[in-house]
Amino acid sequence: MSVLIDELNKNQREAVLAVDGPSMVLAGAGSGKTRVLVTKVIHMITVRQIPPEQIVMITFTNKAAREMKERIASVLGTEGKISLGYIGTFHSFCCRNLRKDGPHIGLDRSFTIFDSDDQLAIIKKALKKLDAGKLTPAYFLNRISDAKNQLIPPDRFLEVYSFYRAPEVAEVYETYQNELRKNNGVDFDDLIMLCVQLFMKHPAVLDDYQERYRYLLVDEFQDTNYAQYVLTRMLASKYRNITAVGDFSQSIYSWRGADIRNLEKFSSDFAGSRVVYLEENYRSTQKILDFAYETISKNTGHPILKLVTSNEEGEDIIIYDADNEEEEARYVARQIASELELGLSYADMAVLYRTNAQSRAIEESFLHHGIPYTLIGGVRFYERKEIKDILSYLRLFVNPADEISAERIIKMGKRRWNVFKEFHTKLQDRWRDYSTSELIKRIYDATGYLKQYDPDVEEDYVRLENLRELQSVAHTFPDPVTFLEQVALVESEYSEGEKRGKSADGVRLMTMHQAKGLEFPVVFIVGLEEGILPHSRSIDDVQQLEEERRLFYVAITRAMKRLYLTYARRRFIFGRRIERLKSRFIRTPADDYDEGYYL
Repeated sequence: MSVLIDELNKNQREAVLAVDGPSMVLAGAGSGKTRVLVTKVIHMITVRQIPPEQIVMITFTNKAAREMKERIASVLGTEGKISLGYIGTFHSFCCRNLRKDGPHIGLDRSFTIFDSDDQLAIIKKALKKLDAGKLTPAYFLNRISDAKNQLIPPDRFLEVYSFYRAPEVAEVYETYQNELRKNNGVDFDDLIMLCVQLFMKHPAVLDDYQERYRYLLVDEFQDTNYAQYVLTRMLASKYRNITAVGDFSQSIYSWRGADIRNLEKFSSDFAGSRVVYLEENYRSTQKILDFAYETISKNTGHPILKLVTSNEEGEDIIIYDADNEEEEARYVARQIASELELGLSYADMAVLYRTNAQSRAIEESFLHHGIPYTLIGGVRFYERKEIKDILSYLRLFVNPADEISAERIIKMGKRRWNVFKEFHTKLQDRWRDYSTSELIKRIYDATGYLKQYDPDVEEDYVRLENLRELQSVAHTFPDPVTFLEQVALVESEYSEGEKRGKSADGVRLMTMHQAKGLEFPVVFIVGLEEGILPHSRSIDDVQQLEEERRLFYVAITRAMKRLYLTYARRRFIFGRRIERLKSRFIRTPADDYDEGYYL
């Protein structure tokens, strides 16, 4: 144990040794927080002789939990059998508690956890019963999830929410919960909310858990939502032996309920808590860290760590000004070839972007240049559901005998199929008179396809962005037949690459959100333009704008050796070639003067 402690820096040791009472560890990117958490648990067990079953470690992913288990086991020699009270996610922790004590609040121990498809099916059923207008099931599910994250049950919904559609949502929420109960089911948000209800309504049960789990460690505390924060506070309130690890500058998930203020509330709810700063970075060069600090220091709404490193100073950040998104993608491909000549592998490199739709140009450039890639946390552009839907409509115009495309449309619903058939009959002799983009727009209008997606729902908004990107591709290939041939060629290259196993060790492509927690020797951040990063939906809101800057900060700090930043002066958006402004995040006073753009 002394060897493990000696290998830590001064602040890391302080964080490890702070066992009794509350402590907050503000851990910068690449500062070794996982190592600190693992060492702390080992220290608690081997030196402080704390019974392992009294220790709970909460992580945000099962992957992180597995890594911590393995690292603890390798030191303790337990061969993977960790006897901690618990180590894993909030949801699995609450699920285990409810399996044991759910009957106290009328929940059968054999409850089923409904996944997103199950949830949507119940919402659709509720909408049919209530005739709740034309809003999408995803809209209601999103609002219900938000309420549950705020611990708001159906009977209190209208006390808290007063937006225009609130009465409809409240009605659907109540019906939805009744259906869940009737099916002995819960959703993932219920797991947290019901566990909090259990502790609130039955203090003796809470006391039992507080006695059983006297030491609590919570990773990624900036990502907790209100319900998770309340649960954490209740568990730790008796003995106050809690360690919260987080970083204000890496709070990027407000759209799914995370509340950056929880880090601030921690200090007031756990008065006298010790604060430890981990500001020594073991990942990046100093030039990358200096650029990251220069970026994030423009935020004024939260504390900011200034990271330093004993690594080399490193190379300058490279910023590339492309004429358009195709040239931008070609530039990335060229630089990847150069990096390979320096001895790096494809897997050492990552391309990060703000929205999933941006992957299309990069994917096609990589396929053209024979660069293997792996799409992390996403689906290849032409394999995304909404893209395949519209391609099916187009294929039926070009080839009315295409039964596969017809079956896909029929599965979308008989009404939509009948509408399309009528539209197809009217246009079947004239479809060649229209460009690809015009034909797609007519399909949207005739079938009402876009109406099924609500731009206020994050998942739906992503689908709409993908469909707009499809329109941009359509402008490049105005003849529908040529367009479909191009798509077929790209899809063929997908499958050929998979047959040869080309993607397994390829360049990583992912959104900036998906990159959190990862690191790469070389990172490309593309599409650094106003309206993309910061996103157009964030520009008029100070808090959202600061989160966009935090997202950029997270992306920057994924880079270990070299960082490339690119933007395009013109880009196809909504089917039109539009002049772009360089993102304010990389603008200089000279840029503002030259282009008359002041921040």
